[in-house]
Amino acid sequence: MEKIVIEGGFPLSGTISIGGAKNSAVALIPAALLADGVSTIKNVPNITDRDALFDIVKLLNCDIKQDGNVINIDTTNLKNVLINQELSVKLRASYYFMGVLLSKYKHVEIYFPGGCNIGTRPIDIHLKGFKALGAKVTKRKHKYTIDASNLVGTEIKLDFASVGATINIMFAAVYATGRTIIKNAAKEVEIINIMDFLNKMGAKIEGAGTDTIIIDGVTKLHGTEIEVIPDRIEAGTYMLAGALLGNNLKVTGIIPEHNKALLNKFDEMGVNYKLEGNSIILNKCENLVATDVTTEVYPGFPTDLGQPMSVLLTQANGTSSMTETIWENRKGHYPYLQKMGANINLENQTAIIKGKTILKGTEINATDLRGGAALILAALIATGKTTIYEIDYILRGYENIINKLSDVGAKIHLEQI
Repeated sequence: MEKIVIEGGFPLSGTISIGGAKNSAVALIPAALLADGVSTIKNVPNITDRDALFDIVKLLNCDIKQDGNVINIDTTNLKNVLINQELSVKLRASYYFMGVLLSKYKHVEIYFPGGCNIGTRPIDIHLKGFKALGAKVTKRKHKYTIDASNLVGTEIKLDFASVGATINIMFAAVYATGRTIIKNAAKEVEIINIMDFLNKMGAKIEGAGTDTIIIDGVTKLHGTEIEVIPDRIEAGTYMLAGALLGNNLKVTGIIPEHNKALLNKFDEMGVNYKLEGNSIILNKCENLVATDVTTEVYPGFPTDLGQPMSVLLTQANGTSSMTETIWENRKGHYPYLQKMGANINLENQTAIIKGKTILKGTEINATDLRGGAALILAALIATGKTTIYEIDYILRGYENIINKLSDVGAKIHLEQI
């Protein structure tokens, strides 16, 4: 086991390059199994969630070849077998194999998915979609068995604009008979990336990025290639680092429109930044203005940036609020920020944050992926040394985060426990 050790207070200068989007890659890898033959996925981030998906793909008897950030998945010998609990519990995205295998084989057996403990995270919306297409779902303890004699297209209105459910129903519908229409679909940019991949395979999908997605079922999909879009959450995390400690810190490989909600908050707070094409240059600002932030489905402020954003609010003058509306348990990092000296009061799903406060280094634990990223940001601006434990959460979703930060001046390293 390892821990992250950070000596705070050092400015960040130089360039950080953004990798492929975690939230896109974890769906693209299962999606490759829908096609017959070899598919190539480029710009795949080097994260532990990727490796956990590889383990499942190999269990299903597919061949994976990897060359840096490019992977090739050959489904020639694909076998539909039980996805055991040991593998499924490693990450939330294991549920995408439900839609993929149901679509291709009309049968899937899988244990309940894992991932960060940021809420109850039910998959009822996914299952409701599968049932609408004609599937029967059986649950015994933590194992799901999903069967269908045939999948038939229909209109499905999601109770909530869930990214995972939108993608999973897309997967299930590509081989369904007739037309499927998903209403109140999630509009995240990662879904467009998934649609492009499926359409290049031969699927007939339109509307991704809007609240209505239309899928006309096909009988065959072939191998193709796709590039993972830049990770807007990784970009946002380093943009926040630049707002806190930047000395002409340049974050490259971003798509500014994907981070518009964060940039709007930067404007409200007076963050010193400059956009240059697909790059942003940031400098620390001593007089940040307090603001109120509420997470929303895309294109609103992303839930995955709410926890890192709360650290910036501790450095703003006045009283800010951070309200989480998507997940009920994205609060695990707040006790550790309080331990470091932050003035935070929790009122249900809202954190009232009074600043500006000086944070002090101490020993803390990452409780989830984005909360862990928030604690790294806090440690970077804190006085003294901070040690972060339970760092597997962080390494799940941030590619080479230690090297990327140390290369721009952060005093951060891993130590064995």
